[in-house]
Amino acid sequence: MTPLADQLDSLPASWKHMLQTPQLTATWQALQDFLEQERQAGHQIYPSTPFTALQHTPLEAVKVVILGQDPYHGEGQAHGLSFSVLPGVKAPPSLKNIFKELQHSGQISSMPAHGHLSGWADQGVLLLNTVMTVRAGEAGSHRKRGWEIITDHLIHALAASEQPMVFMLWGSDAQKKKPLLDTASHLILEAPHPSPLSAHRGFIGCGHFKTANEWLQAMGRSPIEWDRFL
Repeated sequence: MTPLADQLDSLPASWKHMLQTPQLTATWQALQDFLEQERQAGHQIYPSTPFTALQHTPLEAVKVVILGQDPYHGEGQAHGLSFSVLPGVKAPPSLKNIFKELQHSGQISSMPAHGHLSGWADQGVLLLNTVMTVRAGEAGSHRKRGWEIITDHLIHALAASEQPMVFMLWGSDAQKKKPLLDTASHLILEAPHPSPLSAHRGFIGCGHFKTANEWLQAMGRSPIEWDRFL
């Protein structure tokens, strides 16, 4: 895994300026020290490139924010976009339920051939995990190590933007971020998490993808082509 400082240097200028602020210096150092300890202990860390979402979607291009929790912890799954997997990797259950809701709301006609969501990211959908790394095979293993401070900083900055955005908050973890958001300027959509444990309680049928596009167009912004992958 490339050191975080080097990865930060390669980010679009808008994100780099935001994240290299002095108030985050101690957090970045503590996080880098923790990740180094994980490596020295022989743990595999996923993904190798945690800032993929920021690389694909510069701050000035963001239209929709979909908050995930921590990355997939299975081999070959996580690649830095929340809920997304690379082509050739079987879609996890939560992603399958996202596709079911897209079909339910008429945004796609059939299940996609793969689960790579970079086509969304390149249109302005920020697929952000609130914790950006995980130890292989151990869900939640990198929580409370500093990532939440970093991503809360990002979310607060997004909320302060004058550009109207849609925030999709799925599940209780994402909904805890609502106090960081300016509900007067942006559209906040809440639903149960798409996990098989909760999707049947209101995620399927929530209509978020259709509602987001209608609102974006009303705000003078172009809609997202939810059927565009890669």
